[in-house]
Amino acid sequence: MSKNENFLTIKENGNHELVIKKSKFIASLARTNTVEEANDFIKKISKKYHDATHNTYAYTIGLNDDQVKASDNGEPSGTAGIPELKALQLMNLKNITVVVTRYFGGIKLGAGGLIRAYSNSVTEAVEHIGVVKRVLQQELSFTVPYNRFDEVNNYLKKNNIFVSETEYGVDITIKVFLDEDKQKEFTDPLTNLLSGQVSFTKGKKRYNEILLENNNFHEQ
Repeated sequence: MSKNENFLTIKENGNHELVIKKSKFIASLARTNTVEEANDFIKKISKKYHDATHNTYAYTIGLNDDQVKASDNGEPSGTAGIPELKALQLMNLKNITVVVTRYFGGIKLGAGGLIRAYSNSVTEAVEHIGVVKRVLQQELSFTVPYNRFDEVNNYLKKNNIFVSETEYGVDITIKVFLDEDKQKEFTDPLTNLLSGQVSFTKGKKRYNEILLENNNFHEQ
């Protein structure tokens, strides 16, 4: 699995409001996996705030920023959309669209002030909403006898292994999700623990989400 299959994005869609020198800035963010989804979100927010002075936006689609776009929507060139896009990229966020709505409050901010205002709107909105790391993981299942369950369970807890399901039958079947490149470092010690009396079956792959603590955007 290539490392960039894991990526950071917002925990959920949301918005956050800032007031800077009487101008109101509303940053609305959404997870978007395609350009079509991004455009739909931009239209939705622009319609919602149709009476605003500006509805600027930026999006980045793809795990390598394959498709990006930014719009100043009437603000001086380079003062809104690009700062928003750079803010998303500095936080390593992927598949995300932001629309920053401005209601002008009568005090001009100047180019530098606008750049800071639009950039900070995005950063503060992301911090307000929260960030998750979406990790592509492989499901593994294995069976252990009841008299070995406690020590296996302790091993799983000690190593922070995500258990998705535990089935109690003749023996106990445990299903876990692991980063694909970390399977061997999981299965080898467990095989030793159980003296070789265990086998592993691969199941589905799926993205699991890990909430980042302290907004550590550079964890990836």
